Amino acid sequence: MCGICGYVSKKNITLEQLKAMNDTMYHRGPDDSGEEIYEARGAYQVGFAQRRLSILDLSALGHQPMHSANKRISVVYNGEIYNFQELREELSDYPFRSNCDTEVIIAAYLKWGISCVDRFNGMFAIALYDRDSDEVYLVRDRIGKKPLYYLQQEDGIVFASELKAIMAYPGFPREIRQEVLSRFLYQQYINAPDSIFRDVYKVGAGAILRFRAGEIKTWKYWDVKQIYRKQAGRPVGSYEEAREELKELLKKSVVSRMISDVPLGSFLSGGYDSSLVTAIAQEHSDTPIKTFSIGFHEERYNEAKYAKAVAEYLGTNHTEAYIDESDMFDLVDSIPKYYDEPFADSSQIATMLVSELAKKQVTVALSGDGGDEFFCGYNIYENIRQAQMLDGLGALVHGICHLPGMRQLKAEERLPFKVRVIAGNREKECQTQFGAGNYIVMAKAMVQNTRQEEPLPVHYLVESEYGIKNWQIRRMLLDMDTYLPGDILCKVDRASMKYSLEARCPILDRDVMEFSYRIPHEYKYAKGDKKHILKEIAYDYIPKELLERPKVGFGVPLDKWLRGPLKEQLLDYSSYDYLKKQGIFDADYVSNTIQSYLKTGDGGPATGANYSKMAWPFFVFQQWYQFYCGGVNGQ
Repeated sequence: MCGICGYVSKKNITLEQLKAMNDTMYHRGPDDSGEEIYEARGAYQVGFAQRRLSILDLSALGHQPMHSANKRISVVYNGEIYNFQELREELSDYPFRSNCDTEVIIAAYLKWGISCVDRFNGMFAIALYDRDSDEVYLVRDRIGKKPLYYLQQEDGIVFASELKAIMAYPGFPREIRQEVLSRFLYQQYINAPDSIFRDVYKVGAGAILRFRAGEIKTWKYWDVKQIYRKQAGRPVGSYEEAREELKELLKKSVVSRMISDVPLGSFLSGGYDSSLVTAIAQEHSDTPIKTFSIGFHEERYNEAKYAKAVAEYLGTNHTEAYIDESDMFDLVDSIPKYYDEPFADSSQIATMLVSELAKKQVTVALSGDGGDEFFCGYNIYENIRQAQMLDGLGALVHGICHLPGMRQLKAEERLPFKVRVIAGNREKECQTQFGAGNYIVMAKAMVQNTRQEEPLPVHYLVESEYGIKNWQIRRMLLDMDTYLPGDILCKVDRASMKYSLEARCPILDRDVMEFSYRIPHEYKYAKGDKKHILKEIAYDYIPKELLERPKVGFGVPLDKWLRGPLKEQLLDYSSYDYLKKQGIFDADYVSNTIQSYLKTGDGGPATGANYSKMAWPFFVFQQWYQFYCGGVNGQ
């Protein structure tokens, strides 16, 4: 686990400037660093740098940038290739010097070319320079576990694991891309390929970028839609076959992620996913696995007691820490520093806290991420099933409400909220993304459109691309393309790396993901039982009574904070004069809306509705803007 950065440019960038970029990511790799500059064809220079968090082969032989024995290939890399030992056996004719997976990447490229990534099973962001072909490749893992940004310029590209390294590149303009802001305010994160800055993009999950002679080409080597269609076309024959094969794949995945030359543990919330991962890890460990959970004094949010019961049953070496509101609040100011792009999923705070707890004892932690998206676990999936069942009736109600006389009476606005949502859900390209229309209106109205570019729609208008009639499956695939890499995995990466902790996700193993597409949906959603097949496997390890309970969400008291200790800061950020100078938001609309919210708890027209959901991402953006862009007049 590391941080990487570099460039291909005709500018004369010094080694000291490259080092300054690299050092912005010290937290991602405190154990070692390396920076090198190479002369390329066409007056280009290639700069490669890496901050290292030593996990495998702790010796100096794991230092990066790393080069092939014949000096043709140079690589900087962030992540883990979990099947590197099997690949190494296939590449036995290469003169390996180290025992780390970075050198396997080099050997694999020399034998198979860039298609070698098809053979990698892991989480990774790779930058590779081939001197023979004069090409630089940027590669990101299949599901987007590891981040990789790039700045596109006339004379080259700049890349990095985090935006702050690109911001340190000499002459970077830090120009906000306003077209993404409405979507950010609504979704609370910015999904690939977009970023908050103009001309800066994310390499997509499962994507490759090639830079050669001033030209950029990108393509997908692993695509959720294509892999799903291929795998779903050959479904598993029976439930028992699916159950047994999935169980074996999960075992293999967990065991491969336990390979480490540093202490390893597991996040344990007491839910199905983390409990199953921990149980398999404990089964394959000679000593008690170290497990970590945080608890909340507010009972409705507290899962620590469940985690403790699972830990006691499994016999792990368990550590828990109870936190209060002040512990959470103390982390608010650190959000922009470590989430160096606006990111407003407030569960990031709990993730930072449990990462801090784990880092005191381990350097690697297993997590249960991915179970909900791949096995139908979120509560929204039940709502989506009901919405599809009622869609015909919703279309009828919508049609009646839009008859000439009914339209004048604004009949649809008089309907109960749930009926109004179903009736108004007519856009085929985002039919599984229904929600409160007033949030959509507000997200669009808050941003000042000062450019010719069309703002991005707040929803992802791509659902027809999946070709799936079942709304649940369609939304799961959409979440794999958007919410999982853009929110969940970003949250875990930044929170864990804040404390130089590597998080590994066994459920996001390539073989587990691809096999999940072969499992018939009725095995995942069985008569209303979400994540059914995964639960049944968990019961092989842990009694049902320790796991079966309603899903508990983590709640940060955003409304209490925004209308309490953060009120003055929010007022400053939303004052008419500040917004007018900033030139990003609609000063009149935002100033009035925020003041109304702070006084009454609503945003104006929809009396009684709590608008902390919109005020929080606005606050997070302004906090980020002040931290990285100097606020307004340096304030």
